[in-house]
Amino acid sequence: MSDSRAVDEAAIQGVLIDSYKAWEAGDADGMVANYTADATAIMTGSLRDSRDVIRENMALAFEGPLKGSSTYNKTLSLRFVGRDAAIVVSESGILFAGQTEVPDTGKVNATWVFEKRDGQWLIAAYHNSPVLESGQ
Repeated sequence: MSDSRAVDEAAIQGVLIDSYKAWEAGDADGMVANYTADATAIMTGSLRDSRDVIRENMALAFEGPLKGSSTYNKTLSLRFVGRDAAIVVSESGILFAGQTEVPDTGKVNATWVFEKRDGQWLIAAYHNSPVLESGQ
């Protein structure tokens, strides 16, 4: 991996870490700070079609069912698509208040699409789907 790709990879990982920290703090604004304005997110079968819509939905969730939650995240792969795009695949899950481990039934495979705009890596799209048991 070239030095510039190593720097890009570190920057992308930093964006993810910042997003995870904001989730843990219940900070919807911080969670979407590194999303493009036209970002999309598909979660639980619903489309959220802008950074503002994603933020609004997360703010409501942090006040309700996701209050006090954090996330489990494990990067499975990161690959670059051209000079200014990258795809991250992760295994993730929500740790609800009081939980120390995400049950297998609560884990998702997530795809993050990153775009480099004006020298900064931003999340352009996110999608997750439940992890199925082997053979399904």
